[in-house]
Amino acid sequence: MLENLLKGKRGLVVGIANEHSIAAGCAAAFRAAGAQLAVTYGHEKSKPFIAPVVAKLEAPIFMPLDVQTDGQMEAVFEMIDRQWGRLDFLLHSIAYCPKNDLHGPVSACSKEGFAQAMDISVHSLIRMTRLAVPLMTNGGSIVTMSYYGAEKVVDHYNIMGPVKSALEGTVRYLAAELGPKKIRVNAISPGPLQTRAGSGIDHFDELIDAARKRAPEQSLISIDDVGQMAVGLVSDLSHQVTGNIAFVDGGYHVLG
Repeated sequence: MLENLLKGKRGLVVGIANEHSIAAGCAAAFRAAGAQLAVTYGHEKSKPFIAPVVAKLEAPIFMPLDVQTDGQMEAVFEMIDRQWGRLDFLLHSIAYCPKNDLHGPVSACSKEGFAQAMDISVHSLIRMTRLAVPLMTNGGSIVTMSYYGAEKVVDHYNIMGPVKSALEGTVRYLAAELGPKKIRVNAISPGPLQTRAGSGIDHFDELIDAARKRAPEQSLISIDDVGQMAVGLVSDLSHQVTGNIAFVDGGYHVLG
């Protein structure tokens, strides 16, 4: 169904942690649709878990990208420029908050923890966008990952709720700014998934069970479901779609 939808397109995928991560599902869908990919890894310890995914993707560019390490982000985009000369889409799928701040109440979040969560989860999108825009000479698409906790209070999601709210606001403003350049910016808001990132949330199993029981479709989504939405958003089929938050959660968000 996705075959050749992205044929000839070149994209950067940031945020693969292992074969079960959302970014891995999106990358697999991009590749199945015909795209050529550049992939990054956060640090050397994570590289062995990501390398098998990259091998399947046949990615010609595989580089380190810790968004808090000076120069690494610039190096990735410089390599893309040298090797491809352009970029058609970017998938930003990274978020982080120190454990003590993530598991505590919002009112107890430290200044340092909040700043780090915002820098990695939100401002990194701004910095990547700034570097991607000059390479999107024929327009392009930028997609990031949010969560329902940005819109409504979700038990135990804590400070990541306000952080994701900031991310969604950033998506809207970037979409407005970049529209004249034919660069679209959207977010996908998946339902709960059994990923490494999700497991860091306190009482995550309870959140999974609630999503399964309350969603109108009464089932959990998969990384493949998210990947198919991501393909649609970076493809020409969505050439008039920007500034949107696309829910992939079996309808859970409509219940309030």
